[in-house]
Amino acid sequence: MRELNDELRQSHDMLLEAFADALDLKDAEAAAHSKRVTAFTIAIARVMDLPAEDVEVIARGAFLHDVGKMAIPDSVLHKPGPLDPEESEAMQKHCELGYEIVRKIPFLKDAAEIVYAHQERWDGTGYPRGLKGEEIPLGARIVSVANALDSITSDQPYCTAQSYQAARAEIERWSG
Repeated sequence: MRELNDELRQSHDMLLEAFADALDLKDAEAAAHSKRVTAFTIAIARVMDLPAEDVEVIARGAFLHDVGKMAIPDSVLHKPGPLDPEESEAMQKHCELGYEIVRKIPFLKDAAEIVYAHQERWDGTGYPRGLKGEEIPLGARIVSVANALDSITSDQPYCTAQSYQAARAEIERWSG
C-alpha cells in the first residue's frame, strides 16, 4: 500500500511538472514566476504554522496559479506597456481558464479554488468574482501576497524590480 501511495504521489508530481513544462513553452518567465511564488507561498504558510496537508494544497495552487495564461494571446501576455480595457478583460480571464483546466483533476480540486481566487482582493475589488474578506479562500489570500511579492521584486515588461522593503510597504498598503 505504501508503495502504491508513493507511485501515486510521484504521478501527481509528474503531472505538475508537465503543467510547468507546458507553461515554460509558452513563457519561460511565467514558469520561473510560478516557482518563485510557490517558494514564497510555502514560506508564508509555514510561518503561519498551517498543517502540512494544507501547505501542500496551497503550494499546488501557487504553482498552478497562472496556468490559465497559456490561453491568453501572446500579444496581451507580453505587451510591454499598460493594457487597454479589452486586453485587461482578456488577461483577467486567466483565473477562470486556469480553474477550468485544474478543477477536472481530482487531486487538484482544492488547488483549483486557489487558482480561481488568487486575484480577488480583500476589499472586493478583485476578479473574477469580486469576492471579499473571508469569502476568499485562505490559500488564495496567501498566494496573492506571494504573487505580489514576486511581481514587485522581479523585472516585468512594464516596470523594473523593486526592493523587498518596497514590496513590503506596497503589500502592507494594500492589506486588509
